[in-house]
Amino acid sequence: MICVPLLALCMQISNAAEAPPQGNLLIAGGAVRPDNTIIWERLVQLAGGKGARIAVMPSAAGNPERSGTNLVNTLNKFGATAFAVPVAVKLKNSDYQRAAEDETLARSIREAGGVYFAGGDQGLITKALVRPDGSRTAVLQAIWDVYNKGGVIGGSSAGAAIMSSTMYYEARTVLGTLAAGVNDGRELAPGLGFVGTDVFVDQHLLARGRFARMLPAMLKKNYKLGLGIDENTAMVINAKREVEIIGYQGALLLDLTKATTNGDIKEFNLTNARISYLDRGDRYNLATGQYMPSADKVDGKLDPAKPFLNEQVYTADILAHNMVLVMMEKLINNTSNEAIGIATAPPGEAREDLGFEFKLSRDASSVGYESATTDAYTILNVRMDVRPLKITRPWYR
Repeated sequence: MICVPLLALCMQISNAAEAPPQGNLLIAGGAVRPDNTIIWERLVQLAGGKGARIAVMPSAAGNPERSGTNLVNTLNKFGATAFAVPVAVKLKNSDYQRAAEDETLARSIREAGGVYFAGGDQGLITKALVRPDGSRTAVLQAIWDVYNKGGVIGGSSAGAAIMSSTMYYEARTVLGTLAAGVNDGRELAPGLGFVGTDVFVDQHLLARGRFARMLPAMLKKNYKLGLGIDENTAMVINAKREVEIIGYQGALLLDLTKATTNGDIKEFNLTNARISYLDRGDRYNLATGQYMPSADKVDGKLDPAKPFLNEQVYTADILAHNMVLVMMEKLINNTSNEAIGIATAPPGEAREDLGFEFKLSRDASSVGYESATTDAYTILNVRMDVRPLKITRPWYR
């Protein structure tokens, strides 16, 4: 094992419990396909198995009735007894504030084995479930009761964003976020905090290059650890803080424990951050830092003295789909110890003159594992440094 504003939204949401929650979290990165058997079956299993009651929360959806119905049908197909909870800002002919305090609804949730949050706009979830003073509505407290007693809380996309105590709210583009920074009550707002106060969660990670936008948010709110989950993929976090990756791809783990910034440089910069890629089937303990490889990687630890590649690793668009993972995979099994990725703003951004260099470095603490059955890697503890670049646009523009 390897150790490696809306005034109400700006208020800190209380997530204190008398004892640590005994349940599980299933956090999906968005775009979970209805045929992704492993994710849906695991959700049902964690809720109690075949016939388990699962409350579907369509609060984030643009069309809550349709979203709730579709999710209920999907979960029932995999053996659940699911039901939609009609608490949503955009639900027609409904008073979401009154519904969120309905004790009958709260009781039906409390008697369930799991709760699942649909995707959409995470701000609509907190608006529907959190009182103006920042306290929990009856429905939100019932959801916490499910988690505290051992049930599962799941969510995809927006339903993943609300898992940490801070979430992105009105976010700019990734480049815009790096260029302009983040502020409470605008780009950032309180989440529901199921994962605790020490881990930042983001979604659509590899598909949208969002690993980069996690960095300013983590620095702003003093998070040392961040987990970014990719699309059609989920991470299960149990009461022992063990993370297991399931689904299509994987998750990025960002560690800023030893990272520093240079205050003399106005633009965003970062030195000695650590980035790891956890592949499907891998496990990682957030409390101890212990990594457990998937079964197909147990004997696949790479020998740094026998690299397979001998090439320069460079990209002019590190924020492109999956690109940071492609770079990490090439770097971990290469004679070269460095990889360079550039990020520049598209036309129309406020700071077209500002770009960023991401330097990935393999050192003695970096470790790679290769699957024996598929073309897949786990990459642990790669160093990442970020510095701003002055971008000169063509003279003929």
